[in-house]
Amino acid sequence: MFKLGAKDLRKTRPTPETFKTIKRNPIYLVLDRVIDTYNIGSLFRLADAIAAEKMYICGDTEYPPSSRIHKAAVGTEEWVPWEKRDSAIETEKELKAKGVYIIAVEQSPRSISISNLSTKIQFPCAIVVGNETDGISKDVLNLADIIVELPMFGVNKSFNVWGSCAVVAYKALESLILHPYRPQRKKKIYQE
Repeated sequence: MFKLGAKDLRKTRPTPETFKTIKRNPIYLVLDRVIDTYNIGSLFRLADAIAAEKMYICGDTEYPPSSRIHKAAVGTEEWVPWEKRDSAIETEKELKAKGVYIIAVEQSPRSISISNLSTKIQFPCAIVVGNETDGISKDVLNLADIIVELPMFGVNKSFNVWGSCAVVAYKALESLILHPYRPQRKKKIYQE
């Protein structure tokens, strides 16, 4: 597998052949109304770093092509499969119907600590992160299989959206690497 630095990534676009050679991990990222272009670009970098299967940008927000996203993403938006969607809830329902385990990253009375995630995670999985001010929509949160939060030890009560997603994504990736023969989740038909 080839590796490109930031300078090369900003100028190099994948060919269909090189794009197909990237081995993807069974992890999806779902952005529920994330509006900061720096965060979106950083989430593209994260999706590339973990070789995510796909990233979904949901809601009223910017998406590529965007010079601000491109600057933060250092060109990784060209290398990551992604799709713009109107609704995170519809995206979540589609993923659940395909048997994808939904992990919401949010502070909630239902949240478990990140330290307990490894024993509960199933693959394929989707990590859902929300709006920088309002968090994940209530409807999206209610459909999640599990809600995880990071402990906050300082005066600030929340962590940056891409940073918290990175912590959870690497915890999931670690679980996948340490337990590669973990049974895959069975497909479930979503019923309202």
